[in-house]
Amino acid sequence: MKAFRTYWGFVAAGALIVAWGNSGSGLLILILSLAVSAFALFQIPTWCGAVNRDGKTYCRKNASGILMGCSYRQHRWQKLKLVVLRNKAGDLTQAVFPTAKEKFAGFIAVGGLASAIAAVVVPLIAGQG
Repeated sequence: MKAFRTYWGFVAAGALIVAWGNSGSGLLILILSLAVSAFALFQIPTWCGAVNRDGKTYCRKNASGILMGCSYRQHRWQKLKLVVLRNKAGDLTQAVFPTAKEKFAGFIAVGGLASAIAAVVVPLIAGQG
């Protein structure tokens, strides 16, 4: 049961793909899309990736979500500030996406947001809204 609580977003992503494939209702697709994005941004198990005190290495403690840091309060604020107040794009990508696992989580988050937008816009364009 703990594994399901940890990885429920992948089940939601699968359900989202099935819903798009079977022309599911717009509301269902919107809800699943937002759930997948929220899972990737705030809950998916990742490494922290915040810059350590030496300024050269990155924290490798466990964290939840690509926007959240580890158990250190400073790291949580650092990751959120890095998204808003970044000096270089390389700093942002290295801190938020330090490994392939985090890059995949980012892909899922962006895909979920794009799916949510499409779920709202496609019916409007097609004249169903």
